[in-house]
Amino acid sequence: MQIQVVKSKIHRVKVTGADLNYIGSITIDEALMEASNLIEGEKVSIVNINNGERLETYAIKGEKNSGEITLNGPAARKVQKDDIIIIISYATLDFEEAKTFKPWIIFPNEKDNSLT
Repeated sequence: MQIQVVKSKIHRVKVTGADLNYIGSITIDEALMEASNLIEGEKVSIVNINNGERLETYAIKGEKNSGEITLNGPAARKVQKDDIIIIISYATLDFEEAKTFKPWIIFPNEKDNSLT
């Protein structure tokens, strides 16, 4: 049996932009992606703390150490600049492997999305 478990989580980051005219995705500071073990193109779930919206999209790299968190395309309608969101990805694992799996969970500074 296989189950889905949390693989990566960026807990409580501030949205820095929303670009409705981009083709889609979420742009995430490369340093945050590396720290949370996310890769470009990976499917992510977005949870908006401010309004309760939940959506799925895919991650693309933003400039390293920029603090960028930009929702693109239709997802831009679900957030506003300065909203606080959680970014989550999941992995499908064998049931026994899942029991000992440890996810990459990071807690950036909400003011500037830095890792300090």
